[in-house]
Amino acid sequence: MRLVRLIWFILSILAGVGIGLAYGWLVKPAGYGGTQPATLRADYKTDYVLMVAEIYQKEGSEALAAHRLSELSSDSPIRTVQAAILAARQLDYSQRDMDTLAHLAEVMQNWAPVQAGSTP
Repeated sequence: MRLVRLIWFILSILAGVGIGLAYGWLVKPAGYGGTQPATLRADYKTDYVLMVAEIYQKEGSEALAAHRLSELSSDSPIRTVQAAILAARQLDYSQRDMDTLAHLAEVMQNWAPVQAGSTP
């Protein structure tokens, strides 16, 4: 009798887990919303800008860096980097990270988007 109760208990637990997983995955899965970079908290935005700066150091494409920064904010790329530098200073980023951000700020200061149809 005890063995039968234990088996039914284990089967009930497994059935509950299975039904719960099926409901969560198939019937009503979690929706993802508000996951754009612009919705990040200020400290995560600063990390995002630092990552853009580190990628810029490897790739060297000002236009691509500016595009990545535009996904974070509607401000100009230089303003976005400046805001990140101020936040990084408050968050005690390392000197190496501050130098990386400063280099990106210098690049974005001199960067001008190429207008479609214009000739160099």
